[in-house]
Amino acid sequence: MSADRTSTPDEHKKTAPKTVGCFVLTVSDTKNPETDTSGALIRELLTAAGHRVSGSVIVRDEPAEVTRIVHDACTRDDVQAVVLTGGTGITSRDSTYEAVEALLDKRLPGFGELFRMLSFQEVGAAAMLSRAQMGIHARRIVVSLPGSPNACRLALEKLLIPELGHLLREATR
Repeated sequence: MSADRTSTPDEHKKTAPKTVGCFVLTVSDTKNPETDTSGALIRELLTAAGHRVSGSVIVRDEPAEVTRIVHDACTRDDVQAVVLTGGTGITSRDSTYEAVEALLDKRLPGFGELFRMLSFQEVGAAAMLSRAQMGIHARRIVVSLPGSPNACRLALEKLLIPELGHLLREATR
């Protein structure tokens, strides 16, 4: 067995990239650059953690547009992760989950499970309404978060930022 197969996550993190190029996509029928508090928070938290924000955009909750933008971002050399916010609920207009799900080469269901577990501690049973997800497309990390700033902060601080370099290391091997 190779040494890497027996190494620990801490050992993986030591050889993981310290800086990840991220693209932030806000999916909303109502947000604009002045009111996009979740997108701004994501950019701020990523930057404060030492990552690069290589671009960001706001798009209406239209599956074809979401799919196109995520796919295009995943072809850019300066993007290793795409972070989406919005459109993960269960209303008739929420279609981010389906748009992203159709693109994923690999799914990481543990992200959504952990996110909902942590959310439950903050919002109770309403956490089950979230369809937050993570996966890999074109060897890039793709993560869909709810539109709530509190949910984005929780996901980034507790899950994504601590593992982003490690995720990229594994996704690109």
